[in-house]
Amino acid sequence: MAFFKKLGASIGIGSAKVDTKLENSSYEAGEQIKGEVEIYGGKVEQQINAIYLTLYTTYIKEVDDNKYTANAPIQKFKVSDPFLINANETKTIPFSFAIPLDVPITIGKTKVWVATELDIQSGVDSGDKDYIDIRPSKIASRVLDEVQQLGFNLRQVECQQASYKYRSNYPFIQEFEFVPTSGAFRGRLDELEIVFLSQSQSQAELLMQVDRKARGFGGFLAEALDNDETHVKMTVTQQDLHTLGEQLKQVISRYS
Repeated sequence: MAFFKKLGASIGIGSAKVDTKLENSSYEAGEQIKGEVEIYGGKVEQQINAIYLTLYTTYIKEVDDNKYTANAPIQKFKVSDPFLINANETKTIPFSFAIPLDVPITIGKTKVWVATELDIQSGVDSGDKDYIDIRPSKIASRVLDEVQQLGFNLRQVECQQASYKYRSNYPFIQEFEFVPTSGAFRGRLDELEIVFLSQSQSQAELLMQVDRKARGFGGFLAEALDNDETHVKMTVTQQDLHTLGEQLKQVISRYS
């Protein structure tokens, strides 16, 4: 009978299970995630090689002109060394790790989750998935707020496959698409797109695409040739925050 129990565990029947419990369900980018992983023993003793927690998100990937949603790992954390879990035993392992500052924020269709992966010796790996909300870092939050203060409305946020030119840690970038509905840029711009290329505690590097509104035949021709779009890089530091709105206005005005 013991043999059949071990055989069942090796194919996932009566095998150890895992459940991750997070202290919170909402976090700011860069904040610490704390929680516990609970492992429940199955019908037989099993060797657990390791437990991993991985932050995942989704993004739009394009292959041969066809678009589909793909999963992308953001960062992987090992939370245990090898150990044995007895039949019907429960083990609790606390953990803590920092969310990367450049994690996508969960707005629009963007989702972020913590996947727990239980690596079992001679068995079927078990897992768990916990969705979390991610708020922008303090610098990113100020940038997004100041753009809206200039009369722009946020129309769409999407993680898209990044070109090799702008690919850094991940195969995607998160684009924030704004349209001017009031203020100085209404009637001058079609849209404004912002991407956070990199972030640290002290600064953020932005890429802005300023899409000018077509005016007359020359404007429509430029729009057809994509010459109405200008890509601008801008670095924002903590020291810039008190004049950020005026700086953004000047940069956008220069190319609108």
